[in-house]
Amino acid sequence: MNDIKDTGETLEAAGKIVQNFNETAALPSYARADILQKISGKIAGLSEDFARLICEEVKKPIKESRREVARAVFTFNWAAEEAKRFGGEVLPLDLDASSAGRLALTRRFPRGPALLISPFNFPLNLVAHKVAPAIALGIPFVLKPAPQAPKTAQKLMKIIFESDWPKGAAAALPCSNEVAEKLVQSDLFSILSFTGSAAVGWKLKSLSGKKRVVLELGGTAPLYIDEKADLAFAAKRTAWGAFYYSGQVCISVQKIFAAAPCYESFKELLLKEIADLKLGDPADENTDIGPLIDKKSEERVENWVSEAVAGGARVLFGGKRLDGVFMPTLIENAPQSCKLNCEEVFGPVATLEKVSNSEEALRKMSEGAYGLQAGIFTNDLNLAVQSWTTLPHGGVIINDIPAFRSDVMPYGGNKDSGSGREGVRYAMEEYSELKTLVLNPQ
Repeated sequence: MNDIKDTGETLEAAGKIVQNFNETAALPSYARADILQKISGKIAGLSEDFARLICEEVKKPIKESRREVARAVFTFNWAAEEAKRFGGEVLPLDLDASSAGRLALTRRFPRGPALLISPFNFPLNLVAHKVAPAIALGIPFVLKPAPQAPKTAQKLMKIIFESDWPKGAAAALPCSNEVAEKLVQSDLFSILSFTGSAAVGWKLKSLSGKKRVVLELGGTAPLYIDEKADLAFAAKRTAWGAFYYSGQVCISVQKIFAAAPCYESFKELLLKEIADLKLGDPADENTDIGPLIDKKSEERVENWVSEAVAGGARVLFGGKRLDGVFMPTLIENAPQSCKLNCEEVFGPVATLEKVSNSEEALRKMSEGAYGLQAGIFTNDLNLAVQSWTTLPHGGVIINDIPAFRSDVMPYGGNKDSGSGREGVRYAMEEYSELKTLVLNPQ
C-alpha cells in the first residue's frame, strides 16, 4: 500500500472514530467505570496469554512481561475508581461585596477525541496509561501502537469492545511514521499523547497545532548513593534498575554517582549484583536480560560504549555481546561529553562516577537536557528534601531507583523529558478542560 492511499484510508478511519464523541461523552460515570472494570477483569483472565505475546513481540523476559500485565490490570481497575470520583469544586464568591451571594461550580469536561501514540517497551501498560484515562472521561480515541507490537494492541482492543465500549469509538491503527504525522496535523483530534524519543516527541508537538499535548520522552535517570545509605540494598536495586529489560526503559538507571567515602564498597557490591544477572532467551523463566529490540539498537549501544572507552572510560563489566545478548555494562569515568553522559542510551549500560559530596552530586544530576526521574539513596532527611527542591526532575525517588513507578502517581518530565503528566487521574486532567458555572440566586 503506498503512502498516499495509506494516509487517506487511515484519516478516513480516524474520522469515523471521532464522530462518536457526543455518544461517548454522554456515558454516565457508572457506565464508564463498569467498562473499565470489565477490561481489567478480562486482561486478568488472559494474563498468561498477554505475557507470552509481549515476550514474543518485544523480547521482554517472561517474568517482566507478567509484571507488566499485572500492572495493566491494576491501571484499568484504578481508572474505574477515578471515573467515579473525577468531579469539581464548589467555590463561595462572597469574598468581596461585588460578588456577595454568588456561587461558583467547577467541573472538568473532555476536550475532544484523542490520538494516542505508544512505544514498544511497554506495549500493554503504557497503552493502558493512555487508553484508560480516555475511557474514564468518555473520549473516543485512535491508538497508533508501536510497529513491533501490533498484536498486543489488537488483543487489547478486542477486550475493550467486548467490555461494552462503543465499537465505533476506538481503533488501533498501525501505520508508518509519515502517516502518523498526518494524524498529528489533522484537526480531527483535540488531544495528542505521545511516549517515545525526545526528537520525535518535540517534532510532533511542533506539528500538533492547537491540540493539548502530553509528551513522555525519557531521560538519563541519574542516581546518587550517599555514604549514609544501605549500600547492599542500593547495589541490589541499582543492578536491577539499570539492566532489567536490557535498559529499554525511559527511567532505567543510567548515570550513577557515589560519594567518595563509600565509592569502592558500593562498586564492589554493585559488580557482584550485576554478575548474578542471568542472560538468555526471554522465554526462559530465569532470564533477566535478553536481546535488544533489534540489531540497529545493538550496534548503536556498542558504538556508544566504544566512544566512551576511546575517551578514557574504563569498562568495569560487560561492554560486548555474548550469545546474541548485549551484556549488562558498567562504565567508570565516562567523559562528560560522550553520548553515554549526554543522551538516553536505552540499552543495558550505566556509568559510575565518584563525587566528593551530595552538593556535587546534585549539581551533576541537574546538568544536561533531561529531567524525568532521579533517585537518591540516603538516610539524611535534609538531603531528601533538598533533592526534591533542587533537582529539575518530574519525580525524585528516595531510597530507591529512578526506575520506580507507581501506576497511581503523577509521572512525567521537565526540560527535554516532556510536558504534561501521566498517571490515570493526572492524564484525565490533561485530557479535560475546566469550566466554571457562576450562580446568582434571585
